[in-house]
Amino acid sequence: MEFLNNVFVAPFQDMAAAPDFFMQVVWEGLVSGVLYALIALGFVLIYKSSRIFNFAQGIMVVFAALTLVGLHEMGVPALLAVPLTLGVMFLLAVAIERVVLRPLVNQPDIILFMATIGITLFLIGFGEMIFGGENKVMITEQLGIPTGSFEFEPFGGFLLIEQKDLTAVVGAGVLVLVLLLFLNRSKMGRAIRALGDDHQAALSVGISLSTIWVLVWFIAGIIALATGIVWGARAGVSFALEVIAYKALPVLMLGGLESVTGAIVGGLAIGVLEKLFEIYWGQPLLGGNTETWFAFVFALIVLLFRPQGLFGEKIIERV
Repeated sequence: MEFLNNVFVAPFQDMAAAPDFFMQVVWEGLVSGVLYALIALGFVLIYKSSRIFNFAQGIMVVFAALTLVGLHEMGVPALLAVPLTLGVMFLLAVAIERVVLRPLVNQPDIILFMATIGITLFLIGFGEMIFGGENKVMITEQLGIPTGSFEFEPFGGFLLIEQKDLTAVVGAGVLVLVLLLFLNRSKMGRAIRALGDDHQAALSVGISLSTIWVLVWFIAGIIALATGIVWGARAGVSFALEVIAYKALPVLMLGGLESVTGAIVGGLAIGVLEKLFEIYWGQPLLGGNTETWFAFVFALIVLLFRPQGLFGEKIIERV
């Protein structure tokens, strides 16, 4: 009886007793969820256009952040280093399309997946050779990102919001809005969606496969840079950031591999729920550290009832 009380009653009593602390936990989870959603968006865009599960998206986050910091360390002003880094990510997108993807057109999905693992290993080695393996400090202030904090007193309590976190949420929201407008309103965006819906039909009306692949890998590079800046500001820039990108996997399982909306909603849901579970259930009952596995277990439970994810299309095969 006491165990049931600790699981089903006590946590909700704690939430009601300290609503300001509950809001602080939700906010921290929301910030993490926004970043998970951004990484998942990179996976979704590439999968929609090419049916390739891009295992390299995590290392692209690290590589973009290291390039930005590395250019600044070489004396390039921070605001100039950003477009130069985007240029590097564009060249990377072109190189991946020309050297890796184009020779593997019409190959089985597993071959393309293994190719992205090869890209991951190459970028790790190439990045360590150029930038070294030590942890670096993100140039937050040089980019104009505020580092102070706001203090609120909701419900007679105390709520602390870091300005860099607020900037991350607002910036991510703007980036997602621009991306949605691009996908739904622009000619190239409609071409990406058409290619994702039916490859053969899209190619038959003159849509260039190579152009679309370069474009989506470049957009994934832009998303990687934005994510790298924010995560770098919170935890420094090192190859350990690649591990954080793996949190996008349960987000994709939850939201569906082809759904932009699913990536956004799934990321926010995972971020908030894992933080709430850690604080109100994990630490009191399981000793903490539940954030490392909660997202995967939660996504697995969802998949047991909805294998295509919450926003994925249900596949019906007629026999």
